[in-house]
Amino acid sequence: MKLSYDSAKNDSNIAKHGLSLSEARLLDWDSAICWVDERKNYGEERCVALALIKQRLYCVVYVELKIGKRIISLRKANNREMSLYEKENN
Repeated sequence: MKLSYDSAKNDSNIAKHGLSLSEARLLDWDSAICWVDERKNYGEERCVALALIKQRLYCVVYVELKIGKRIISLRKANNREMSLYEKENN
């Protein structure tokens, strides 16, 4: 799967979360739970996924493209998201 991201968004994500968006390539997309982010109108359909990198859960925001995904944000999942992931996988 092809992943892309904006370099300015990558710099912002590194500053805010300490993670490069390029690390999204390490996500186990097969383990992901995904949904459409409907909190507000972004002018595009954004999706949220909770997925593992090794044994750690991450939250990724992305846009589905014909040729892959454009990554918008990547961060460690918070406690609420970890509970949701566990609930969905049990």
